[in-house]
Parts: sequence; C-alpha cells; structure tokens
Amino acid sequence: MKSLRVELTDTLAYWTVVDDDWVPVPVADAYLRHLRLGADRAEGTTRTYAGDLACYLGWCEASGRDLVAGAKALSMFVAMLRTTPVTRAGSGQGRVRGPGRINHLLAAVREFYKHAVADGGLDATVLVSLFEVGDDRNLPAELRPEGSGLRYRARPRHVQRSRRAGRPVPVRIQEAEALLGVCRCWRDRFLLVLLWFCGLRVGEALGLRRSDLHLVPTATTLGCSTPGPHVHVVGRDNSNRARAKSGDRVVPVRAEVLSCYDRYLPERAACPAAEGCDFVLVNLAHSPLGQPMTTDSVRKWLSLLSTRAGLERRATPHMFRHATATELLARGASIDVVKELLGHSSIRATEVYLHPDVDALRAAVDSLGPIDLGEAAR
Repeated sequence: MKSLRVELTDTLAYWTVVDDDWVPVPVADAYLRHLRLGADRAEGTTRTYAGDLACYLGWCEASGRDLVAGAKALSMFVAMLRTTPVTRAGSGQGRVRGPGRINHLLAAVREFYKHAVADGGLDATVLVSLFEVGDDRNLPAELRPEGSGLRYRARPRHVQRSRRAGRPVPVRIQEAEALLGVCRCWRDRFLLVLLWFCGLRVGEALGLRRSDLHLVPTATTLGCSTPGPHVHVVGRDNSNRARAKSGDRVVPVRAEVLSCYDRYLPERAACPAAEGCDFVLVNLAHSPLGQPMTTDSVRKWLSLLSTRAGLERRATPHMFRHATATELLARGASIDVVKELLGHSSIRATEVYLHPDVDALRAAVDSLGPIDLGEAAR
C-alpha cells in the first residue's frame, strides 16, 4: 500500500491510498475524498492521513486481516509500530516511531473507521474494538451539569503515553534582525517582516494575492470597510498548494511591511514572467520564474539563510508565528485579540503561548533577594 496524489483540477487535489497495482482502495479513497471535499480540509492533511492509512492497511494486508479483524487486533499493530524502524525516506528513517507519532497515526485510523461506519461500509459494532464507553456516575454531584442525567463518553482504547509537547520555540528579535541583514532582495525582507509582524502561517503568506493587500489608509473604493493598512487572509485552493488553515480574517500591518513591499514591487516588475501572476510572493531568481513560491522552497531558503546569518539554530516559518504571539501577549495584548490575529479556532490553541521566556524566569528568581546562610557559610 502507498499514498498517491489525485489532481481534480489545476488547484484542487487530494491524496489517496492505492494497492500494489496502483488501484485506489475504495473505503480509504472515500474517506480521504470526504476529508478534502466534504470536510474542506487542506490537501496536506489528506497527504498525512493517506500515509498513515497506507501504513495501517498495508499491515492488515500483510497479516491477512480484514478491517474488522484489524480493529480487533489493533494492539498488535501498535506493537509493530513500536518495534519496526521506519523504512521510507525522511527524518525518522531507520528509527522506530515515538509515542506521539503512534498516537497521531492511531487517531487517523479511528477517524477512518468512524467514516466507514457512517458511510455504510462497516457495521457499527467495529467501533467497540476502538473505543471504550464510560459514564459520570461516580462523579460528585457538584461536578455534574445541572439538570442532567447520566452522561456517557467514549475514549480511545489504544493510546500511548507520551511526554507533554514542548513549549513553542519563538524566533528571537536578534535572530530576526540577523536574517533580515543577510537577505539579498526586498522580496525576502518583505516575507520576513510579514511573518514577524502579522503572525501568518507560511501557507497563508504564500497564498496571498495582490488583491488581498489593502496597504492604504482607506480601502472603501475597493469595497472594503476595514480602516487602515491590512491584508485579507482568504481560504482558497491555490496552484502552489498554499492554503489558509482557519478560513478568512483581516490582519492589520505596520509601516515596516508597507516599506518592504514598496521596495519589492520594482524587483517583481523586473521579472516579466511574473506580470500575469496574481500571487504576491513569486520566484524571481529560479524556475519556474514568476510563479508563486511554495512552502518547501521557503523552508529550504530560510534554513540556508539561518546558516548565512550565523545563527546557532535553523529558523522555521512557524517560529516567527510563535514570536508574534509571545511578543503580543508579553506586551499586554489580551488573549482574545491574539486569538483573532492568529486565526485560531479555539482560545485553547492560543493559551500555549502564555509562558514566560528564560529571561523572565531568571528575573523572577533574582527578585527573591538574598538570604542569610548563617555562621557556617562565613
């Protein structure tokens, strides 16, 4: 079993699972099509899920189990994941999967089964092998919702113990300034300040069209009532596979963004191949010239830029997003404002940025003051 990209249009595609004869596996293909088209998930999400399902369905096939038998023997699948090194190319090649990766894979398998049951492909009894049902009968009355009876909840049967996720690692302002200092064109500086001040996901930045930039004091003539310079993050399917993860929102911009964009425009105009492209960020020095930049190319470029700037670590686009959130919260912005600026669907996703940096922790310890250790220390 393996995953395969399926192009529906020039801008719309999803990933599916095929067998050794390159024939799509119907039950997996139905789920992945639903994920992309029915649930409007990103193409990258279907790519991850397709890889996970190819792993699971390949194990079922190799062990002679159908889907029902595979669900009943899911603990054996977990044992295989914990003991068998990854063979496909990537950063994890040659190593066994960790608890977090296994849990992510099992979550994809459970969602796959839930869709197969809802779609009529499997009987609902298969879910008993994947979930266990509990109730709140032993909870104190004070913890139960008022006026409710016995409440039931389902939880996964197979979950690996994993360490708590590490805190987000933001890029420091000194690192951002060092990166800006070694940029070789204004397009690159524009992208960095866009990430730093706006907290955009890299896919949101690369999906921007020129019509999304309202970098004027008022855009009422364009039919936009939002005052001040801003950008519109719009959820759409793009030819470079960049996508706004959380739908549409408006993000205000600072003067530095306007300044870098004004200097970038002559560079863009000097590339004739970019004339007919509506994307803001395009390739200026490598093929395909004039076409929109991709997330892979930006990550590789930022890694090389980190080396050129002499940084001790490689910067990633998401580190800029972490920095934006951390700086805003540290400077007194309310968490609901930061949530809206970042486009989080839940405020709990924003709460992970509510942590002090190392300097703040040191200052807190130093503020405790001295203590007398007694005669023995003199």
